[in-house]
Amino acid sequence: MTDNAASPVGPLVTGSEIARLAGVTRAAVSNWRRRYDDFPEPAGGASNSPLYVLAEVQAWLDRQRKGQEVSPEVELWQTMRAAYGEQMVTGLAEVAGMLAGERGPRPPDDVAVRVQELVRTETPVALVNGLAERFIESARRAGSDQVTSERVVRAVRHFAPPLPADATVFDPACGIGGLLLAVASETGARCRGQEIDADSARFARLRAELAGRSDVRVVAGDSLRTDGWQDLRADLVVCDPPGGVTEWGREELLLDSRWELGIPSKAEGELAWLQHAYAHTKPGGQVLMVMPASVAYRKAGRRIRAELVRRGILRQVVALPPGTASSHAMPVHLWCLRRPGNAEGTDTDHTVRMVDLTENNPDGGLEPRPDQVADVSLIELLDDIVDLTPGSHLRVRHRDYPGEYVSLRKELEERIRRLAALLPDLEPGDGSGSLNGVTASIADLARAGLVAYDGPEPVSASEQLDTDFLRGFLRSSVNARRSTSASGTFRLDTRGARIPRMGIDEQRRYGSAFRALSAFEEGMREVDELSRRLAEVARDGLATGALAPEE
Repeated sequence: MTDNAASPVGPLVTGSEIARLAGVTRAAVSNWRRRYDDFPEPAGGASNSPLYVLAEVQAWLDRQRKGQEVSPEVELWQTMRAAYGEQMVTGLAEVAGMLAGERGPRPPDDVAVRVQELVRTETPVALVNGLAERFIESARRAGSDQVTSERVVRAVRHFAPPLPADATVFDPACGIGGLLLAVASETGARCRGQEIDADSARFARLRAELAGRSDVRVVAGDSLRTDGWQDLRADLVVCDPPGGVTEWGREELLLDSRWELGIPSKAEGELAWLQHAYAHTKPGGQVLMVMPASVAYRKAGRRIRAELVRRGILRQVVALPPGTASSHAMPVHLWCLRRPGNAEGTDTDHTVRMVDLTENNPDGGLEPRPDQVADVSLIELLDDIVDLTPGSHLRVRHRDYPGEYVSLRKELEERIRRLAALLPDLEPGDGSGSLNGVTASIADLARAGLVAYDGPEPVSASEQLDTDFLRGFLRSSVNARRSTSASGTFRLDTRGARIPRMGIDEQRRYGSAFRALSAFEEGMREVDELSRRLAEVARDGLATGALAPEE
């Protein structure tokens, strides 16, 4: 991000942009600020996000040769990539274990040597955090959902409730600990986590240990099948569960006491994680779950969604902007739950707050505008679908019913006026019936080269035949009967269809009338759709109180 305001010092850059310029991590830039007295002083921004003069930064990088050669941090990452390949989490855990002096698997010698060189100038925690940042960034570029994206972490932190100093925060699918540690970082709350991948769990634990966080405990194991924290009841549970997993253990867990809202289907693993998280809350405790948008409306989860609403457990659903997740561009939701503070559940609210941020920039502000928020009553949500998609409720709440009604009514009146003008002027005929006189079959005309086919309907291929005349008579009831099968299916029969023999001028006179009738029919179809929309706006406007009958 650069500051484009008029300034005598020129463009300003953030620490992240400096890191990209030099090919290092943000942690390395922070380390340079502490280590080098001649590092440029901030020229703006806040204390936690300073801005620097780009020209001064570039000059400093030139002096230090930071921009011209591969940094030690990059060399370490490249060496680890060569040693561990796709098993980089294993490498992160082994490096962290080495720095913490822990017994266990150690990194290969070439990796260990580079780590030892770096810790001469960097603190172990800065080095580990820098490696974690690189790992998260590489996962984002690869479109992997192996780790929680920084944008999701930022959103969860924003919507997380205030926590007391003695609070407990739990993440049952904590990965390398990014979400868990970030949410609890400002309060010093006790952190508890579980992760199915042993290396990820080890790295999360060691990362906290190196940062001096003695209040963090992470265990390895499958949270749904082998709960490592059965007796834990937390003030806040945060979770970005694995998505799209059908083998989550439903058959072996059918009688599990955690399913107090209903047994999730095999396809609704996310709702199993949600109930697991809810089971670990104390009275008054809260849950923040990152959920795929489809969980809000899928048929299989309707009963569980209904229970969440009916019992007043669901407090808020936030639709985050597309691009918030690393692995796809689809919107994700943040579900906010709260366990009632007493056994009877009489402290529940009667509404669920819906927040729709899907039109926002994923890196922009997370505070919603008034038109992006609606408090929806429980009775409105408890219909046949129990759709918890914020957008579907906000569109109804913030529609301009009076404006829409006036606009649609005016448009309908104008279209009806134009439709009347489309009708051709017709006078009484002699009553003999044009198709009862001398006629020609379409088959004969096609063989003579006077008719061709452009799609399902024939068109004129000769100046002696008018297309509108041709098609108008083909659509007449006489030809329609000839083209309708015994089962009632209409299919144009070129062998049986016939048109009258007329001169080209007479054909064009009939063709003009048929063309006007076709335009009239098309206009009527549009009026029918417009009428339906107008009636819907009027009915919904009256029902919501946005419209009222005139006195």
